[in-house]
Amino acid sequence: MEYKDYYAVLGVPKTASPAEIKKAYRRLARELHPDRNPGDAEAERRFKEANEANAVLSDPEQRSRYDELGANWQAYANTGFGGGGTDWGGFGGAPGGVRWETRRVNAEDLGGFSDFFRVFFGDGGGGGGSFEQAFDFGDLGNLGRVTSGSPRPATAGRSPTPRLREAHATAELTLAEVATGAERMVAVDGRRLQVKIPAGVADGARIKLRGAGIREGESAGDVVITVRIKPDPRFERRGADLVTELPLTLAEAMLGAEVPVATPTGTVKLRIRPNTQNGQEIRIPRRGLPRGGRSGEQSTERGDLVVRVRLVLPTLPESDREELAKLLGRQPQPDPRRDGGTH
Repeated sequence: MEYKDYYAVLGVPKTASPAEIKKAYRRLARELHPDRNPGDAEAERRFKEANEANAVLSDPEQRSRYDELGANWQAYANTGFGGGGTDWGGFGGAPGGVRWETRRVNAEDLGGFSDFFRVFFGDGGGGGGSFEQAFDFGDLGNLGRVTSGSPRPATAGRSPTPRLREAHATAELTLAEVATGAERMVAVDGRRLQVKIPAGVADGARIKLRGAGIREGESAGDVVITVRIKPDPRFERRGADLVTELPLTLAEAMLGAEVPVATPTGTVKLRIRPNTQNGQEIRIPRRGLPRGGRSGEQSTERGDLVVRVRLVLPTLPESDREELAKLLGRQPQPDPRRDGGTH
């Protein structure tokens, strides 16, 4: 069984402060996360190793016991306490006069962890030196994710702590609120929580409030808010771009005009060029929605507002139609059906 130098795994000295350990772990978690390294077995191995190291070193009590274990780890392992399927009762004698309290922990909660971790912090382990307490690893099944927490200490003989319950709620936004960002009060487990929702959020996006759920002992579960965007009949959303339809009269399209165009947060003036065609799309830069940045951060960039022209023909009396026919006859028009309407 290989000894695990958790300090070396995180790339920090043994004198590292909690803040330095946290910073090193977060850097490795971002670098090695499976989502960024699909199919990379080595990155996955190092990711799990970093999670394991953080699980021990980020907890002051566990770190102290790990440091105390030191050179005694091999002597303890040689006693046969580690890795077996036996529930060891009470205290076992180990070389060097060290006392070990041992307790079996469900192996399912330690999936992906090394033999070293299982021996000293899992099956049949429980500690070394002055390990008066056994540890509850009931939430270690989540350590494969960056969002996981550390093991929590528990008194000897206590049953494993169940995974904390995740609460869910829904927040509805208008497209105008998506354009500017919004705050919502949501009801969760009989309580009301205020949630800040960033501009540019997508329909179905999930916002996690860590530790905002009902407290269970010394910890609390997370609250997950699912965002729903109310349909707006005026706009079609294409990522950060918005598409809207603009009705124009024949005179406006042929002669040109300046007309108001709706946006989610108000109106803007759009200059229509003469001879604008039905179905033509006019792009107004930066009048769409904010673009989402990396890691869900809001970007300063915005999408465009795409205005699609819809020509509304006038209803003319017969006399006016005859005059129009004479006018159009003096200016021959290309056949719009020729070659698929490309000429």
